Amino acid sequence: MKESYVDVLIIGAGPAGLMAANALARAGTNVRIVEKRATAVDAGHADGIQPRTIEIFQSYGLAERLLREGNHMYMAAFYNPDPNGGGVKLTQRVPDITAPSARYPFEVTLHQGHIEKILLDSMGHFGVKVERSTVPTLIQLTDDHATVADLASYAVKVVLKRLDGEDTFETVHAKFVIGADGAHSWVRKSLGISMEGEQTDSVWGVIDVRLDTDFPDTRAKSIVNSNAGTCFLIPREDDKDRIYIQLDGTNMGLSTATNGRVDKTAASPEKLLAVAQEIMRPFKVKQVGECEWWTVYSVGQRVASSYSARGRVFIVGDACHTHSPKAGQGMNASMGDSHNLAWKLAYVLRGWAGLSLLRTYESERRKFAQDLIAFDKIWAKLFTGKPRTEENQDGVTHEEFLRHFQTFGGFSSNVGIHYQPSTITNAQYQHLAQHLPIGQRMIPQVFIRAADGRPVEIQDMLPSDTRIGILVFTGDVATPKDFEKLEELSDKLQTVLATFLQNTEPWTEAFRVISIAGPSLRKVDGAHLALPSLLRSHWSSVLVDDLDTKGKQGGDGYTNYGIDQSAGAVILVRPDGHVGTVAPFNEEGVKHLGEYLNGFMNAQS
Repeated sequence: MKESYVDVLIIGAGPAGLMAANALARAGTNVRIVEKRATAVDAGHADGIQPRTIEIFQSYGLAERLLREGNHMYMAAFYNPDPNGGGVKLTQRVPDITAPSARYPFEVTLHQGHIEKILLDSMGHFGVKVERSTVPTLIQLTDDHATVADLASYAVKVVLKRLDGEDTFETVHAKFVIGADGAHSWVRKSLGISMEGEQTDSVWGVIDVRLDTDFPDTRAKSIVNSNAGTCFLIPREDDKDRIYIQLDGTNMGLSTATNGRVDKTAASPEKLLAVAQEIMRPFKVKQVGECEWWTVYSVGQRVASSYSARGRVFIVGDACHTHSPKAGQGMNASMGDSHNLAWKLAYVLRGWAGLSLLRTYESERRKFAQDLIAFDKIWAKLFTGKPRTEENQDGVTHEEFLRHFQTFGGFSSNVGIHYQPSTITNAQYQHLAQHLPIGQRMIPQVFIRAADGRPVEIQDMLPSDTRIGILVFTGDVATPKDFEKLEELSDKLQTVLATFLQNTEPWTEAFRVISIAGPSLRKVDGAHLALPSLLRSHWSSVLVDDLDTKGKQGGDGYTNYGIDQSAGAVILVRPDGHVGTVAPFNEEGVKHLGEYLNGFMNAQS
């Protein structure tokens, strides 16, 4: 039997697996990814990308294509029973995204196959391709504690079977394995990890079609809550629409197995559309051409009891959490898992951090999944509840639905994800940046590049390349004394950063230092060149909190983040774009940064 060795083996090439493979490939990791399916997804499945996920794609240099190919969904429309009878009527139109800090104030809708293709093409540039028609048949994780603790060891053995007949079996020895193999995960079951939660009685259908209709809001997220049930329209790329249709109470004859899978035999696209037509009366809904994709499903709301086994095997995506798709979270949560895990694996494999860093994957992402399930239960209940009418005073009111829609805006857009205190999230000095929550992702803000006056978005200065961002808010630098202080503190900070790298590695391998000065820096010609070398490692790394030459972009960055311009501060941004800690811009702050980094990074001798 053929044998091979790899740093990371990923099982499953859906969005979660591909996000992990792409991130690890970009980080220079020796990674392989295998998939049972012989071909890529060509229609249907997940299709909604939330604002935070767009930011993540942007951090990998992939958002431009995503935005070009996908549909942008800015508006939500609510339809409820017409009190005069005759079906439903428009109640209100509102913005789809209500989170005020969203850089992209819209969702992107694009079918899963296109999204996967973006990731496939990206990781292909780094020489990583999906090995299709391949399934695992055995996974063994060593019981020896010394072997597990040895970062150089290949602690996991996986036997792969080729379904296409070539070299039928292969034994792969891996340092780490990621199970990204979906809700019925073979990896999870093989490790004996249980799913905690419940399978609801709610059954829904979904169809992807082009419509001939007089319904006026096919290009908005439309929630139609009628006395006949609820449906949910999502505009898609290429003039298509996706319709989610509540099937509870219909006479379609659907049955649900104990594993949560619905027997689709009694359903068809035509029957699903007929139910949607009844819900959407008096509007006419007809299909144009063929149905691109359809399915029927029951809603399960579960979270895995554990996200890892001995710090060597991890599960991501649907393998560790399942919930209803109507809030548009599934694919986003799945790719968010992998985005969180990948940089941590890269640090451990490079010897920059110990296995303890990997524990934060479960503590951060399992807590998010639990919060997601709690949100989903409320959201799903609103969708399945009958509207309040004169005859049904216990029903759901539009005001209640809208309140939850707007209240959960930060969570559902994912921009409000907030990781709790840990070795990589330290909120001791939160008061120094009152409006920049430690544990949340770096809030967007435009600054002006000192060298050429170009407006730049701070998120774009922090790409997902595994480097830690050190944002030095210097305050308003104007006098020789100010520059002397900068020189002294920069020397101390550089000494701290160098502690965590080998002598042969420049500090820029692991850290990206960006200086952000007050507007006075631009008033003295060439003043940015007088900054210490650490704070201007590249001409593009010196920014100013000021307006651009037309007075339209930039400014108020210190104010928006709640940083005192006279004192400054240092913001540390983790490789996944989340704020890890804040420190005062003085010797005490430099010491705090050293202690923070020493909490998870290995000091080098």
